[in-house]
Amino acid sequence: MTETLGSPAEFAPAAAPAAEYHPRLTNPDLAPLREQTWGVYDIFAFWMSDVHSVGGYVTAGSLFALGLAGWQVLAALLIGIGIVYVFCNLVAEPSQTAGVPYPVMCRSAFGVRGANIPAIIRGLIAVAWYGIQTYLASAALDVVLVKLFPGLARYAVVADYGFLGLSALGWVSYLLLWVVQACVFWRGMESIRKFIDFSGPAVYVVMFLLAGYLISKAGWHAVDLQLGAVKYTGWASVPVMLGAIALVVSYFSGPMLNFGDFARYGRTFAVVKRGNLLGLPLNFLLFSLLVVITASLTVPVYGELITDPVATVARIDSTFAIALGALTFTIATIGINIVANFISPAFDFSNVRPQRISWRAGGMIAAVGSVLITPWNLYSNPDVIHYTLEVLGAFIGPLFGVLIADYYLVRRRRVVVDDLFTMAEHGTYWYRGGYNPVAIIATVSGAVVAVVPVLAKGIPGMYTAAQYSWFIGCGISFGVYHLFSVRAARAARGSSRAEVAA
Repeated sequence: MTETLGSPAEFAPAAAPAAEYHPRLTNPDLAPLREQTWGVYDIFAFWMSDVHSVGGYVTAGSLFALGLAGWQVLAALLIGIGIVYVFCNLVAEPSQTAGVPYPVMCRSAFGVRGANIPAIIRGLIAVAWYGIQTYLASAALDVVLVKLFPGLARYAVVADYGFLGLSALGWVSYLLLWVVQACVFWRGMESIRKFIDFSGPAVYVVMFLLAGYLISKAGWHAVDLQLGAVKYTGWASVPVMLGAIALVVSYFSGPMLNFGDFARYGRTFAVVKRGNLLGLPLNFLLFSLLVVITASLTVPVYGELITDPVATVARIDSTFAIALGALTFTIATIGINIVANFISPAFDFSNVRPQRISWRAGGMIAAVGSVLITPWNLYSNPDVIHYTLEVLGAFIGPLFGVLIADYYLVRRRRVVVDDLFTMAEHGTYWYRGGYNPVAIIATVSGAVVAVVPVLAKGIPGMYTAAQYSWFIGCGISFGVYHLFSVRAARAARGSSRAEVAA
């Protein structure tokens, strides 16, 4: 057996021959990697792609319009992304150490069959996000098409040419990007790595050019870190700041949960941590500053606050600039979509039936599902955006709590890699029927408690609690799993002693 005991950086997993692993649990995509080749820049570029998108821009901009002072928003952003950084390192270690993706690592806590439960939940959530991000990218593409071909403007009106809430032009843009993303994904992880290495930095170029253009129009004195009036001061601002922190964590909760899908490619755990440091606290803070500077300058330049980067670009009196800016944001959004919402369900759905569902097939299942949920209706206004994030957080948090409690407290960072791929009853992760009931109980408990405030916002106090759905679900599942696992271990030891005495 292959067992990891020491520093993750010292452990180099190698895929065992397929014959040694149960066919219902493995395929070439799920097996431990023979080589881990990603460096610091690759991890950094992954986070740039994850942050530098239309969705990231709008989300960051919305925080500066909460009624807080600019420095309070920046503090909330830094604390929130700091939490994400710590949690990403926690979830990265087991996968980087063993060289396996998120659903395989879940077998440690949920059992070799039970791991399909968190895999399917995460996969379905990724389908929703995949659709949302594709829609946001298609909206950017709509701007380019209308600017280049004004005659298409009438086809962008939902009331005149619409179907299921999306305009005819919107459908064309959506399906075009759907095909482009599928093609990039189909070429494999190496092509995806090269794509994200380019797309993240490309947005920075456009963001700095856009900020420079607006500053040249309005002057440095017009830069303001406050979007709107300050409504909360003193102690009254604390709950709002905490809500902003929770929103940041919720926004990154999806890629944070399955970050192991990418950390497994890191050369060492130290490399992954350095990439996370550059890509999360430092990168996100710089991006957020660019967002608020750009948004604040739209007021003196255009006479109104614009928090959509594509809408800002569309106001420039240059067809070339509009096309370049909108296409760059489109490419960046494709980048986040592939890394955060295509690769995850690819592994997750493949884990369900490894011999019948390949990594590519799993990704295409997600792509088809993303159209069926009509994602433009999930991200139509700020209230719907927050509701969507809170519901997703209520289900993602419990999965994170179970995974972390299992690896760090129950297993104490010990992973028997071979046993993640065996259905033998003597295997470390075999439970009766292949399912660990403790993990399932902990997940259900956390999700039920966390989703109640989200669904009952009308009840006094519930609206505030809903903002912390991820934290509530994570904390409850973490505690329940640890408590019951300790009790189960004690009961097992007692049973063994009784058998020996008999």
